[in-house]
Amino acid sequence: MLHSIADLMRETAAGELLPRFRALAAHEIEEKSPGDVVTVADRAAEDRLTRGLRDIVPGCTVIGEEAAHGDPGLLDRLGEDGPVFVVDPLDGTANFAAGRPEFAVMIALLRKGRPVAAWIYDPLGRNVLMAEEGGGTTLNGEIRRLPESPALAEARGSAQTRFLEEPWRGRLDAARHRFRDLGSTLCAGHDYLRLIQGRMDFLLYWRTLPWDHAPGALIVAEAGGHVARPDGRPFVCDRASRGILSALDESLWHRVRAALLPHLGT
Repeated sequence: MLHSIADLMRETAAGELLPRFRALAAHEIEEKSPGDVVTVADRAAEDRLTRGLRDIVPGCTVIGEEAAHGDPGLLDRLGEDGPVFVVDPLDGTANFAAGRPEFAVMIALLRKGRPVAAWIYDPLGRNVLMAEEGGGTTLNGEIRRLPESPALAEARGSAQTRFLEEPWRGRLDAARHRFRDLGSTLCAGHDYLRLIQGRMDFLLYWRTLPWDHAPGALIVAEAGGHVARPDGRPFVCDRASRGILSALDESLWHRVRAALLPHLGT
């Protein structure tokens, strides 16, 4: 199944995304809400991925980003016994629409809200990240293990604060000097790829839509990293919980949380 779904993602990107990259007409780009862009490529890719997943795993539930936007009630199925797939057909849509190269296709398989298999595909770089619970993480077929973490002052990180409430947003921003702030690619798939490739040491997000972070959460954990909600709870997809912190190891995870989110305790 791992390789069949990776092949489906490659075929979908080749058929629906790459022909439209830097070729979208103005009427093919819309805003679902202010600042939240969707294109014809998102919808075509999600339709193709949904059909393909149902062929590969008959009887599965597929929760795509665009389908859930049209029917938020689909999110009530995140905690089902499964198999439940969450799908981001085009992560980094704003980048894609603007002609920037940081976009990805992401899928995770959930059991009771917990990711147990994951895929991230970078169509332009042709990078394929895959992970299976208990089976490790691979990048382009090679097993990846994360290195030991550096001191916090040397740690390369990204902390996204747009959805973090005040006063904690301001306090976190004031603490950015405590690490090497590399910012975000505005594509979670590429941010997780950077971490697995050794170009990042931690990632912090506050809004955690399941299709954005379920794949990366398992991929980082299976590579030996430490991933949890900022309050320390395991990452499980649900409608209410917020925040995810991923780091090279548990030591760095605790140091980052203490520096950036001290109100959550130690």
